[in-house]
Amino acid sequence: MNRSGPDDELGGPLSGLRVLEFVGIGPGPYCGMLLADLGAEVVRIDRPGGNGWPNSIVDRGRQVIEVDLHTQDGVRIGQLAAQKADVLLEGFRPGVMERLGLGPEQLLHANPRLIYGRVTGWGQTGPLARTAGHDIDYIALTGALAAMGAPDGPPTPPLNLLGDLGGGALFLALGIVSALWERERSGLGQVVDAAIVDGVSSMMSMFAGLLSDKRATLERERSLLGGAAPFYRCYTCSDGQHIAVGALEPQFYSELLACVGAPAEFARDQYDPANWQERGKVLEKLFSLHTREYWSRLLEGTDACCAPVLTLAEARGHPHLVARRTYQNIRGMPQAGPVPRFSRTPGAVVDAGSGRAALRRWGIGIDE
Repeated sequence: MNRSGPDDELGGPLSGLRVLEFVGIGPGPYCGMLLADLGAEVVRIDRPGGNGWPNSIVDRGRQVIEVDLHTQDGVRIGQLAAQKADVLLEGFRPGVMERLGLGPEQLLHANPRLIYGRVTGWGQTGPLARTAGHDIDYIALTGALAAMGAPDGPPTPPLNLLGDLGGGALFLALGIVSALWERERSGLGQVVDAAIVDGVSSMMSMFAGLLSDKRATLERERSLLGGAAPFYRCYTCSDGQHIAVGALEPQFYSELLACVGAPAEFARDQYDPANWQERGKVLEKLFSLHTREYWSRLLEGTDACCAPVLTLAEARGHPHLVARRTYQNIRGMPQAGPVPRFSRTPGAVVDAGSGRAALRRWGIGIDE
């Protein structure tokens, strides 16, 4: 669904929520996109000349105004906007907003109901808090990166999905809606400190529990979910493309073996790493006999738990994602639609509007 502009009725679950976003990169803008997709009115304060890292999809739904925060007038605009906002988003290094006169102590004093959302890699406190870093550094420190990649090489970073977007943006969004819920009872806002190292550490909880129970290992050569098991990895097909196999449960593994013509006895002692390498070689040879398309036609729709490894461009045309309208054509560009989905108040991508006009609706006379 695509709505034409900020003056239209926003029917998403966050309709009526005012969000003030200070321009940044990585997790902050993605969180702002999520909130805008779900109906929030998001006004972003950009640097003069615009954002240095523009992204035509992630930046959608914003109403942008360029403000020089190194001037008295610019800071005053930020302060006035924060007084009218429900939520503030910022992703600068700790101390930057305070030096600008836009820190939480000052803004919460003027607007006690403000939810002040902060997302950083290291967090607002700790020895590394003011140190530079990126996604790969944060997931390295949490123990997540060490578990990824082939066992005979260095760890392989999973793009910046795990750190910036998972451990950062999604936990920031969760923190914001949680603080909004609490505000309904207390009437007060608060600071949300969303640190990527904290978020990724939380995401590792399942593995930490399995390790404690001695039910799994994160050693890459024996990792059940890391690609070592022959029933949970990717295989190369005859055309150089790949098929993903996720037949974790015995009944699904048995179905996979029957479909591809592998020995049925492979289902015995399925979880014993001692036999994984030998059985993996047999499956490698079998999958190399045919193309990805052949295996896709044979296995999709069965309980063998397999899927073709698609490029992003290919994924947009897959029948399942097409049927769900996972990707939508918005302003001539295929984009993933708002998530998650709601039965009564669906989200929508709103065309960007004027930040000045939005702040005037908030009761702030920018022109003055």
